[in-house]
Amino acid sequence: MTGSSSGEEAPLSPRRRLAAFLVLAAATFAAYWPALGAGFIWDDEGHVTRPDLRSLAGLGRIWFRLGATQQYYPVLHSAFWIEHRLWGGSPLGYHLCNLVLHAVAAFLFFGLLRRLAVPGALLAGLLFALHPVGVETVAWVAEQKNTLSAVFYLLSALAYLRFDEERTARWYLAALGLFLLALLSKTVTATLPAALLVVLWWRSGRLSWRRDAVPLLPWLALAVAGGLTTAWVEQRFIGAQGAHFGLGPAARVLIAGRAVWFYLGTLVWPVKLAFIYPRWIIDPRSPAQYFYPLAALAILVVLFRLRRTSRAPLAVALLFAGTLFPALGFFNVYPFVYSFVADHFQYLADLAVFAGVGAAIAGARGAVAGRRRPLVGLGAGLLLAGLGILTWRQARTYHDLETLYRTTIERNPSSWFARGNLGVILAGTGRLPEAMQEYEAALRLNPEIPQTYNNLGNAWTLQRRWPEALAAYSRALELWPEFVEARFDRATALSEAGRLEEAVVDFGQALRQRPDYPEAEFGLANALANLGRLEAAAGHYRAALRLRPDYPEAHANLGLALVSLGQPQAAFAELGQALRLRPDYAEAHAYLGFALAQGGRLAEAATQYREALRLNPANADVHFQLATVLRALGDAAGAAAEFRQSGSPAPEGSR
Repeated sequence: MTGSSSGEEAPLSPRRRLAAFLVLAAATFAAYWPALGAGFIWDDEGHVTRPDLRSLAGLGRIWFRLGATQQYYPVLHSAFWIEHRLWGGSPLGYHLCNLVLHAVAAFLFFGLLRRLAVPGALLAGLLFALHPVGVETVAWVAEQKNTLSAVFYLLSALAYLRFDEERTARWYLAALGLFLLALLSKTVTATLPAALLVVLWWRSGRLSWRRDAVPLLPWLALAVAGGLTTAWVEQRFIGAQGAHFGLGPAARVLIAGRAVWFYLGTLVWPVKLAFIYPRWIIDPRSPAQYFYPLAALAILVVLFRLRRTSRAPLAVALLFAGTLFPALGFFNVYPFVYSFVADHFQYLADLAVFAGVGAAIAGARGAVAGRRRPLVGLGAGLLLAGLGILTWRQARTYHDLETLYRTTIERNPSSWFARGNLGVILAGTGRLPEAMQEYEAALRLNPEIPQTYNNLGNAWTLQRRWPEALAAYSRALELWPEFVEARFDRATALSEAGRLEEAVVDFGQALRQRPDYPEAEFGLANALANLGRLEAAAGHYRAALRLRPDYPEAHANLGLALVSLGQPQAAFAELGQALRLRPDYAEAHAYLGFALAQGGRLAEAATQYREALRLNPANADVHFQLATVLRALGDAAGAAAEFRQSGSPAPEGSR
């Protein structure tokens, strides 16, 4: 960026615009190629549309029910809803979409700099496209919130600059609408009105209240509303509260000052990037820690005094720090539990630095005469190539969760978060002893994290060690009483341990905390059914199916309850639906066999029992039920064989 703008650069021809886009897209895809083969990683399951939200009614809940999605970003989750319809659960589609959005954002950034007549626009766009600090955003499906909101953010800025030149209502409304879409994708874009004021000041050297500030007042109101909503959702639904967030004003200033320098450092030397960085120990009593904010303030004072020589450095600093502001520690966000900084927090803020670097390199090239000029271009090319190689290497670490967490632990051994989540991965692949070791290591590093206790409870549950499991779940709920997943998991463990009345209480509490929780409705229904309260159980099975119509287990268990309630036709309908949804569902075949046997249709019942055993030969109860049916059909030999398979002695007279 130069000291001021002399007006918009001459517009590019369509052919040159296409060429610029192809260059940016090709560079993006070359650098991020490893990401296309990656799977889903942490938190992606909270963004890729859940089964209960995949219907049109689910889309309505995305927009009109707080808590239906992890954060209230309805434009983002509508995009995920559409994407799920296009490619279902395939990670490739989501990664491809993220890469395209990043390339589009780089092109829009290039176009914005061209409109502002900033030299080196294409170089700045390439820096944004290729810098490895962007890998966490682009290679992580959940961070589509960043790439999507960036596209709307940049489109809104372009539209507003057009409005500023023409002063027409259509461009103002277009810019405002795009800003609202950006906010509803991710509220870090709330900084756009302030950024526009900085850009307007940079262009003209002054700001007019009537011309510059008044049109942006509605934007500021939307920004404040969006920010407050996100802050509330972070606390209410995600858990951004508790001892880890008990930071006083001085501590938050210290975090902010250090974070600004940290983010600048990763831009200058991006060779030790990590998914999770160490959480700093913040001590307002330590004079040394005030160096960071005081140094940042001193730099701003120097740049302010130099503004008459050039406004560009101050504009870059204000844009960088101002866009970072929502993530500098003044507002609670859940990642502060394990780190005060993250690469994806700086995605938009880096635009200002890249614009400044691109302009500086372009200026240096223009100032160098003769044979030295190509050397500047060569240096820029080597810089871009080096960044692209680092990005390619960093993208490989996002291939899968185990790779990501092991790399994180290698770069940050104190990360209890990575150790705890690695334990989840190990448990999910059957490596339970290794998982337990990681959970215990995580708790040694941080003994007050409810999620780790909940995961430990799940590990004990897999071993059917009920006292240990219930103690771990209870500790998780002591630390975070609103932890609905831990309450659900404890209820499930209580149910499996035979403590059904206690399970009913916990399932009910989980449903009061989250009314649209089909798994909790299902668990409550099972507990009630096992207590013999079949009418109530059937009601909760139906509630689960209203929330998630494609829930085969709920259809099957409702069918079984209806058999016992003397409603065979309704039972057949539910069991048939369960098998349409999941033809290889052994239990549903067994339940249908039971229903048919109750109705006297013994030959059909035997067929269903045999299919259940084909799918699950080890089910002793089904062997026994089949034996009973075969005996009634007069097949004594077959009945005797099935009784032997069941491990139960044949009833008198069946031998």
